[in-house]
Amino acid sequence: MSGKIFFKYALIIPILMGFWATAGANILSEAEEGKITVDKTVHDFGTVKEDNGKVNAVFTIKNTTKSPIVLSEVRASCGCTTPDWTKEPIAPEKTGKITATYNPKGNVGPFEKSVTINVSVGDTIQTIVVKIKGTVTVAE
Repeated sequence: MSGKIFFKYALIIPILMGFWATAGANILSEAEEGKITVDKTVHDFGTVKEDNGKVNAVFTIKNTTKSPIVLSEVRASCGCTTPDWTKEPIAPEKTGKITATYNPKGNVGPFEKSVTINVSVGDTIQTIVVKIKGTVTVAE
């Protein structure tokens, strides 16, 4: 009996994987009618002194799709990084901004943090990840 069940699942799983792959390809091709680009994916602060306070990195998002886009969700990988972003829809050929503010207080040593941006393009969502990095030192 277990041999028949295994054989049945061995046939069904590849078929379902084919459907999932096709569905993913359709979503990707719709989103690629135009591109959503970011001016850089990594901002390196270099060396940051802990006592100098918060530092900011600005990332510029450009909409080259045919429809307005919305930065629907922006979240940082930890509490030491705070994102701020363009809240209103970004028209085709226009830009929006994401500012990642990093607080070095109590974070001496190297760091690398990410900000995940969900971009609504019509009925689809594209995800973009940008990073900030550097090294925090103690003031001498």
